[in-house]
Amino acid sequence: MQSNPTVAARRLLLCLALASASLAAHAQDADALNAMDPAEEEVEADTAAGRSGKLLLTGGVTQVEGAAGGGLTPWAVIGGYGTRDQIGANAFYTRVGVDDYTLDSFGALVGFYDRVELSFARNEFDTENVGAALGLGQGFTIKQDVIGLKVRIAGDAVLEQDSALPQIAIGVQHKRNDQGALVRAIGAQDDSGTDVYISATKLFLNQSLLLNGTVRFTEANQFGILGFGGDKDDGYQAQFEASAAYLLTRNLAIGAEYRTKPDNLNIAVEDDAYDVFVAWAPVKNVSLTVAYVDLGNIVIADNQRGVYASLQVGF
Repeated sequence: MQSNPTVAARRLLLCLALASASLAAHAQDADALNAMDPAEEEVEADTAAGRSGKLLLTGGVTQVEGAAGGGLTPWAVIGGYGTRDQIGANAFYTRVGVDDYTLDSFGALVGFYDRVELSFARNEFDTENVGAALGLGQGFTIKQDVIGLKVRIAGDAVLEQDSALPQIAIGVQHKRNDQGALVRAIGAQDDSGTDVYISATKLFLNQSLLLNGTVRFTEANQFGILGFGGDKDDGYQAQFEASAAYLLTRNLAIGAEYRTKPDNLNIAVEDDAYDVFVAWAPVKNVSLTVAYVDLGNIVIADNQRGVYASLQVGF
């Protein structure tokens, strides 16, 4: 198939425009370093010494779909400990064990100059005894790949303590499920889909408090594990996600999250999810998060509650 020269030219112009915008934003960030508060000075001292410069835990942990944030919901922060002049990265492994299922999630992200985040996650959902009851076999596993992109568009959660403006980012997560025939059999419309979200994160350093709100436009069933769209409802819906975290010490935080989800399938009601977590960073490159999580009803199994545990390493 021959390419269309007009389309190719438009794509080239779009890429050039995006690159120019990113460079301009990076230059503006550099200019802003002229007026620093104590938090900025600590970050820049680390950067000047060649160390990754973000404060402990201010880059969040890694959520199950691969983005920096809490366990269930992305935040507007860019993952990794890289500052405006650095590239940071994280790798993670998460296991969620609830009453009748387990979910393993692992992957990595790269944060470019505290501006752009690219991420990848693999979700493996083990149906355990439920799979056997449905005739799928004991331990039948559904796999999903998630490719994410997040861009900070305004604010700085750490450095702009004198501003009421939160850090704001927009993101996308493209998800592809490996069980197309199965998810269609239970009523889903597709085995792949793309979530679009906008997050706002405000860090109050003096109060040791972080607040985050996310609006997600999605048609995913159970985060995409059970496909996208359904026989009850189809199409994108706006869902709300919220997080709050309190820093007990520089390396220990507690908090909670709540995430609403669409209810698209006639086979079963889909409930919202929430968790209560503790995150600990014994050193700057390692963090461990443990949470009590409630995923609600999943297919024929009610009240799916259990433990979420996640290990993250990065720089």
